[in-house]
Amino acid sequence: MSKGMSRAKESLAGALRIVEALLTTQRQAFRKPVTLEYPETQRPAHRRFRGLHELKRYEDGLERCIGCALCVAACPANAIFVQAGENTDQERYSPGERYARVYEINVIRCMFCGYCEDACPTYAIVLENQYEIAGTTREGMIYTKEMLLVDPPSPERSTPRQVEPGRPPLDPLPSSLRYAGRVARGTGGNAAKEIGT
Repeated sequence: MSKGMSRAKESLAGALRIVEALLTTQRQAFRKPVTLEYPETQRPAHRRFRGLHELKRYEDGLERCIGCALCVAACPANAIFVQAGENTDQERYSPGERYARVYEINVIRCMFCGYCEDACPTYAIVLENQYEIAGTTREGMIYTKEMLLVDPPSPERSTPRQVEPGRPPLDPLPSSLRYAGRVARGTGGNAAKEIGT
């Protein structure tokens, strides 16, 4: 008798759990879905989202990166490789003496912390909102300078270019980022997004 009662209680408890699950499903069935039909509909990234890197240019088309490798020193994942080259008047890439001849980021290693962006003295590297990063090979996940560098404002402003000897370099810090002789810090990369193209 006690075995029969316990089985009946168990079956009743099981039936109640099933009814409770069905009621929960019914309640949720008429709510507006929170998912999107990706990739047809894409949700905009948050303002402070850190996605794929971009190498920025100045307004005249010269590259911002001067090959100083401070981003390499700041990267905790050792995901960046920079090899500097010398600028000449016949081949000018950046306003300084040097430029990044080789610039590579291993996106598999990168943790998108933004330390490279904070360490850059010319605001050359910026983590943008591109989050669709996928690849089928390890080699395909190493982004080169050609893949990261933004297009010049016009084809005649591309690099390398020939300049007249003694041409003064651009000021690497625009006046909008200077105050009382000090650089405006603590912008979290937003200043670079405002001044870069």
